[in-house]
Amino acid sequence: MLIAGFPAGALQANCYLVATGPGAGCVVIDPGQDSADRVRQTCAEHQLTPVAVLLTHGHFDHVGGAAELSGDYGIDVYIGAGDRGMLADPLSAVSAEFRSFLAGQEFPGEPGRVVDIDRPTVLTLADVPVEVIPTPGHTPGSTCYGLAAADGRPAVLFTGDTLFAGSIGRSDLPGGDGALLAESIRRELLSRPDDTVVLPGHGPSTSVGAEQRTNPFLQDT
Repeated sequence: MLIAGFPAGALQANCYLVATGPGAGCVVIDPGQDSADRVRQTCAEHQLTPVAVLLTHGHFDHVGGAAELSGDYGIDVYIGAGDRGMLADPLSAVSAEFRSFLAGQEFPGEPGRVVDIDRPTVLTLADVPVEVIPTPGHTPGSTCYGLAAADGRPAVLFTGDTLFAGSIGRSDLPGGDGALLAESIRRELLSRPDDTVVLPGHGPSTSVGAEQRTNPFLQDT
């Protein structure tokens, strides 16, 4: 399994590319602002071809490159159904203060090919089985994605802005729900094996076990 990642945009949102190995198709997770060129560079480095985009949620810092990549490669963009409207109206999901800060900024618009996700399932994309894990709370349509353990490699979770190393996602933005976020983390993420690798939407990687033991926001869950 090949997983390549890099931070992109002003808010340094992590973008990940997942493939069975070099020279294969790949899934692009959360191509944020100013990420499209870096995605192309990473694809060229590993001889990868994007076959789909998966979005963990609809905030602009995680979706900024989705429309461009979808158009360039003719691929679908998957997003939790509750966040679909954010693709057409990015400012609808940010605070009033941040909306004023972003006034006048151009956004790329909704991708031409969007697939709504509304339930747990497994998508096989680029020969990679990807578990779809709805985790509402940070946003209504927040979704984590999982790779099963295989060939001595632990399972992997791409958690977007639901769970970070040492922190959890905000729930004070439009559509956020703190109680629902806590329940999503407890039920869907902390129930995984301790060695499950967590690749979050911002910051460094961690593991389920490490967050169970040390994350101050999870000690009562």
